Amino acid sequence: MERMTDEQPVRWSQATVYPDMWADPDVDPRNRDGANPVEGELATLQDFLGDYRLTFRMKCEGLDAEQLARRSVPPSTMSLLGLVRHLAEVERDWSNWISDGDPLLKLYGAKDADFHGAVAEQAVVDAAFEDLEREQAATDAALARHPDLSERLGKDAIAVRELMVHRIDEYARHSGHADLLRECIDGRVGQ
Repeated sequence: MERMTDEQPVRWSQATVYPDMWADPDVDPRNRDGANPVEGELATLQDFLGDYRLTFRMKCEGLDAEQLARRSVPPSTMSLLGLVRHLAEVERDWSNWISDGDPLLKLYGAKDADFHGAVAEQAVVDAAFEDLEREQAATDAALARHPDLSERLGKDAIAVRELMVHRIDEYARHSGHADLLRECIDGRVGQ
């Protein structure tokens, strides 16, 4: 339910224990033990990446196609759906970085097509989330074959560690964008 005051959604959270949280701690899927330091750096990096991916996904839940495609502020083309498409495109780019073969083609075409093509159609929404899951799985599978974080991959010899940190950075940055976009859509806030 979207409540408005002066054309702006009223801020709200589903959490009842801590009102500044997205969900109550006992039902928040990100609240688990996480990687044990004994498991090492790779497990820690994977844990952080997983949490940011999940946070981003949670910011998109419960919205319809129009809400997901709603642009932030003119002239920006940014929307939650655009970010989903962008992250799918970036995952594909990362796969290209670590490959020695011919690069995979862009998913959505020319520069910024990921954002420009983020239109309020359920088929576009469904395809975007399918693309994101597929590209995440492909990059994860490719990197799983290289557990040594110091190993250098691809034509540019990027270290696995550098790529993992870059991935965390990308999802963290866009989760921040998603926070603001979601608040503008329906007023929902929280970590």
